[in-house]
Amino acid sequence: MPTVKGGDQVRSFLTQLPAELEDKVLRGAARAAARVVADEAKARCVSTDVSAAIKVRSRLETARAVGLVQVDMGGYNLPLWLEYGTEGHFISVSDVDRHGMSVRKVNEATKAGSLVIGGKFVGETVWHPGASPRPFLRPALDTQESEAIAAAQAYINRHVTPGGIVGGEDAGDDE
Repeated sequence: MPTVKGGDQVRSFLTQLPAELEDKVLRGAARAAARVVADEAKARCVSTDVSAAIKVRSRLETARAVGLVQVDMGGYNLPLWLEYGTEGHFISVSDVDRHGMSVRKVNEATKAGSLVIGGKFVGETVWHPGASPRPFLRPALDTQESEAIAAAQAYINRHVTPGGIVGGEDAGDDE
């Protein structure tokens, strides 16, 4: 009867394989794909401030790794305004922000009131005609989908070798 050696080691390796793949490979592959999209979004963006705020993140969810391309400007809505544009609208100083002052006094007190344009007071309200959309995120995903998948596959191919799983250096670090 044949004797098999190393069965315990093989079983141990196979039980640890899914967790090791998730930790060392899949998250890094998701980041590699997201970087391709992020680079294209940065190239398409018309604002250097927004472009500089484009970041890549990744996370592990149940049975999948997720790569995220995010624009983090601390609550400032410029990325949304660029992506989707804005409708025409009136701009005025909110009653809450006035603290009993006239719009002119608010502008004089803060030197940053929304109704001083070009150093000149323009009145209590001003009409903003809106802005055309200048999309950069969705077109980046649409045009780079195949390249992103190829980048993820290349990452997996580099890190899953016949000799075992080679840990990715950047699998856990976010930009």
